[in-house]
Amino acid sequence: MAERSSERRIPVVILAGFLGSGKTTLLNHVLHHSGGSRIGAIVNDFGAIEIDAMAVAGALGDSTVSLGNGCLCCAVDGSELDVYLERLAQPSAGLDAVVIEASGLAEPQELVRMVLASEHPGIVYGGLVEVVDAAEFDDTRALHPEIDRHLALADLVVVNKTDRAADPDGVLARVRTLVDGAAVVPATHARIDPELLFDCRPGEERLGQLSFDDLRLHDHQGEEEQSSGQHAGHLHAGYDSVSHVSERPTDPRALMRFLDSRPEGLFRIKGYVDFGPYDVHNRYAVHAVGRFLRFRPEPWAPDEERLTQLVLIGSGIDAPALRKELEACASDTPQADERGMWGVLRYVDGTEDDDPDAHADPDPQAPAPA
Repeated sequence: MAERSSERRIPVVILAGFLGSGKTTLLNHVLHHSGGSRIGAIVNDFGAIEIDAMAVAGALGDSTVSLGNGCLCCAVDGSELDVYLERLAQPSAGLDAVVIEASGLAEPQELVRMVLASEHPGIVYGGLVEVVDAAEFDDTRALHPEIDRHLALADLVVVNKTDRAADPDGVLARVRTLVDGAAVVPATHARIDPELLFDCRPGEERLGQLSFDDLRLHDHQGEEEQSSGQHAGHLHAGYDSVSHVSERPTDPRALMRFLDSRPEGLFRIKGYVDFGPYDVHNRYAVHAVGRFLRFRPEPWAPDEERLTQLVLIGSGIDAPALRKELEACASDTPQADERGMWGVLRYVDGTEDDDPDAHADPDPQAPAPA
């Protein structure tokens, strides 16, 4: 399939969560399990000694920007953030994604606003990931009630340290009542599939500095796998995937109905959509993490076969049912009309969906957004 590097925009993912929730462990894990992908990071510690930046610098080399002694949301404005993003987004850096690891005291809403307001043409907002400490969730929520607001803004919630929680299922249930359509993923040692955050290039795992949790977990899993001969500890073991390929054009209204009603366990959707006569010039790259959804039109390459190709990743999903729903989105005789693409275009870069006010604090008395 033709590469469209000149049009490519690097996703910027915000990684937030209270102190000690496991953000740095998650970032380290993603760095070392991203296949051949190159990940840049902006690491923001609250304190004079930048411990978190030190923890990831060995793996990132020149692809890290550390901001010590303050919260990123308070320390810089949007134009200053663009300076840091410029360093990481330049083509010579060869990055596939950027992760902003916020301090444990940062305000996620302000970070989202800053990224959405960025004027850098080479980046695009990639979603908010909130990390929760399952073992300390109830105590943290009692001391910091703003966590409810943070969870309502998140696109993906990683409920970390479930192995240390007395009632992990209860914590997961409480978290799910606080999110607004976000994917909620349980984890131990912050180990999640990086594909939940961004596309990974095929290739070998990158080598570098692992966190102590990763090292200890690798040792433990190595012993178990040698004795059992199984792959239960591997990243892919906890997830199911569904692949969908169609030569028939996709009806945009049907696809949006599918996306609006996607099940709780469906964490990630990626791929390309052919809308046929609704847009004969472009295919549409689709990227969804939890409730976060983005479409990007890309011109068809000359003589490129026009297909819809999607990959869905989740846990406990009904794969046959999802395939059937996707097949029902295709049409042999689609009839284009001027309103058919409106639902899709709401989620295209540069439209109203990029308005920072769209990510403002939800009114607890107001109805949930559609």
